[in-house]
Amino acid sequence: MIWANAYVGLPWADLGRDRTGCDCWGLARLVYAEQLGIALPSYSDAYPCAGEQAEVAALIGRESQVGPWRPVTDRPGPFDLLLFRRGRLASHLGVAIGGGRMLHMDGEAQARIVGLDDIRWRTRLVGAFRHVETEVKPA
Repeated sequence: MIWANAYVGLPWADLGRDRTGCDCWGLARLVYAEQLGIALPSYSDAYPCAGEQAEVAALIGRESQVGPWRPVTDRPGPFDLLLFRRGRLASHLGVAIGGGRMLHMDGEAQARIVGLDDIRWRTRLVGAFRHVETEVKPA
């Protein structure tokens, strides 16, 4: 069993931040806390609801090297955050699990594992981002 299986089926909840329900940022936050011991900010007061939020890209510093996120220039690895366009905004996150798959909140349904080669996701991928605390440091 892979770590991501423990999250499959968690229900979607607007601004949700725990196992009773999550939005896409809440799921990433939950995974980081439980699997990596990294506390990500809640951002639950940063926007009125998931449907009206500003670009999630701003939360992870897509345009700069400021903050704990760095663009992934090679193939995304486990726990990298994957940023996708939804409409005109880059506002959906998935968590890479390896093997060309990701864990994400599927709309207003539940957490699922899907393949990144699926046309629905392949054509919307904006970028992948790695938290500095998960980077492998050279010896």
